[in-house]
Amino acid sequence: MNNKVTIIGAGSVGATVAYTLVATGSVGEIVLIDVNVDKAKGEAMDIVQATPYLHPVKIYCGTYEDAVGSDIVIITSGVGRKPGQSRIDLTQTNVNILKSIAPEIVKHAPDALYLFVANPVDVLTYVFCKITGVPKNRVIGTGCTLDSIRLRTRLSELYSVNQKQVHAYVLGEHGDSSFVAWSTADISGIPLAEYEKTLTEKDVLKITPYTHEEVEEYVKKSGGKIIAGKGATFYGIAACVTQIVNSIYSSAYTILPVSTVLDGEYGVSDVALSTLCAIGSQGVITTLTPKLSDEEVAKFQNSAKVLKDVIAQIEI
Repeated sequence: MNNKVTIIGAGSVGATVAYTLVATGSVGEIVLIDVNVDKAKGEAMDIVQATPYLHPVKIYCGTYEDAVGSDIVIITSGVGRKPGQSRIDLTQTNVNILKSIAPEIVKHAPDALYLFVANPVDVLTYVFCKITGVPKNRVIGTGCTLDSIRLRTRLSELYSVNQKQVHAYVLGEHGDSSFVAWSTADISGIPLAEYEKTLTEKDVLKITPYTHEEVEEYVKKSGGKIIAGKGATFYGIAACVTQIVNSIYSSAYTILPVSTVLDGEYGVSDVALSTLCAIGSQGVITTLTPKLSDEEVAKFQNSAKVLKDVIAQIEI
């Protein structure tokens, strides 16, 4: 692989993704594409001038033609919901944007892996597969990766442990119908339900009492609180995108809760939503279906229904 990435959309999310990829040395070349060419040029110039203290990455504003040879195309372009706008209206608007982008980018980067960040990410991931014919393993939505690191962050605070030692996932839609797969959550391999009992010194690693409902509310409300405070969320999602990109370029497969078009997992087909997936150089190598509780399976299937209901109301 050439370690060349094209990012479509140079707004707060796209630009932060580009900067994070440069800061971590994840790629060798980045093309920024945006309808606002001056914005893309300014972001590229600002980032490239940071490379002497970061990594020697080639980054520039380009066009679809410059995407030739890209391993990965990251799509962040889309609009946020406006006051009074329904979810369906927003979805149709961003689907229309995608329909204008897809033919051009696929023509110039037909063999790339496509990574969707723009919302509604699950719907856009599904629509892109349908309108382009790109194999579903090469079309990935960031899905519940952001929800899951928010979950891990909160649990690490409650259990007073390193965030990297918390293994817990949000599955389903990246949206209101998502759910925490509590039955699979653990700290360093110890199920959460058993963790406190394993501590020999119970006053050293203090555990803050909590309920599942409180934690799930924290996860679902985090984005809104950040937007209320600063206008947008972009550091967390940039970290998620960088993790996915690094997983694609890695020699070892990485398991992540990304959105992909399903084919029978937990009884769900023909819709994209998040389950655990093994990510590698070919995209989604395989999905995983860890044993969930009956209630969690029902929530997963409900999430699929919610998304299918949205898709049924839009024009693809």
